[in-house]
Amino acid sequence: MDLRELTPARVALGRCGAGLPTTALLDFTLDHARARDAVHAAFDAKALILALGGLSLAALGVCSRAGDRKDYLRRPDLGRRLDQASVQLLAESRGTGGAGPLAIVIGDGLSPTAVHAHAIELVRALLARLGAAQIETGPVVVASGARVALGDEIGEILGARMALMLIGERPGLSAPDSLGAYLTFAPRVGRSDAERNCVSNIHGAGLGYDEAAFKIAWLVREGLMRQVTGVALKDESAHKTLARIEDKPRSG
Repeated sequence: MDLRELTPARVALGRCGAGLPTTALLDFTLDHARARDAVHAAFDAKALILALGGLSLAALGVCSRAGDRKDYLRRPDLGRRLDQASVQLLAESRGTGGAGPLAIVIGDGLSPTAVHAHAIELVRALLARLGAAQIETGPVVVASGARVALGDEIGEILGARMALMLIGERPGLSAPDSLGAYLTFAPRVGRSDAERNCVSNIHGAGLGYDEAAFKIAWLVREGLMRQVTGVALKDESAHKTLARIEDKPRSG
């Protein structure tokens, strides 16, 4: 029972004969339904673009080659490449100013629910930290039918030095609304997952907006300075936090 107070994981569920108690079974069924709903939730790109405007950010809407949600789920490869209209739109945008050092992409991923719940507030927290580090961004790209690798093509077309993809993570039974952030230096089609850094589990019961923004901004700054991301860039932001705490004068 003490362990159950510390984790949302399913522990000490008890049993009824050879099966689960009714309450535990109903809880499992409810969480499974919430996870399925998160995967199939509608993605409102227009609402996100409007909300980004409230943060004084210009935004562009693009689509992957996945024509609908069924294609997206059955053909992951289609979610990794832009459709032709989106390629043209981004190419024209680059001609009018490009993305700056950092291209921010918001994609629906496997949980549009997570994106609508957390993306705007995370961007709000992140902007302050990027501004303090004097890191400029161009228009935010809102991508429908997106997989993580779609950010590589977007960043490449925009000519960004780094791409930051904020995307809905695969729902779990304890967190159907978890947001992930993926960073790739020198984005281009064909980058591997080993060349990315990830900050995951951004949600109400997980990583908070301020802490996530701190980690992401640290990785962006260090990645741009060292010109690497992925296995070559370790997240040492926690060491910086400890150093600041230890440097504070002790009371008494």
